[in-house]
Amino acid sequence: MNNIIKSIEDAQLKSEVSTFHVGDTVKVYAKVKEGNRERTQVFEGVVLKRQNGGARETFTVRKNSNGVGVEKTWPVHSPIVEKVEVVRLGKVRRAKLTYLRDRVGKRAKVKELVR
Repeated sequence: MNNIIKSIEDAQLKSEVSTFHVGDTVKVYAKVKEGNRERTQVFEGVVLKRQNGGARETFTVRKNSNGVGVEKTWPVHSPIVEKVEVVRLGKVRRAKLTYLRDRVGKRAKVKELVR
C-alpha cells in the first residue's frame, strides 16, 4: 500500500525546483485565476520556513504590505507556483524564523550573505 502512494506522489513532483533556503528573499510567481482568465502574480518576501519533504514540501514567505505583515504558504511542487526567484541570500542560524513576526522595521531584516 505504501509503495502505491509513494509512486503516485513521485509522479506529481516537479522536475526542476529552484534552490532557496530559509532567510532568503524570494519572488514567488504564482498563477491566479480570475473568472476565465489566468495571470501571474508576484509575491516578494523573506522565506520563514520550509517544511516536510517530497511531494508535501511547503514553504512560507512573509512580507510587509502597507504596514501589515502578510504570510503565504505554498507547496513547492504545486502547478500554481510557476517559479521561485532568489533576490537576496540571507544569513541565518535557524531553521524557522518565526521571531520575525514580532519585529518591525530594521529589526525585522535578515543579514545578507555575500558570496
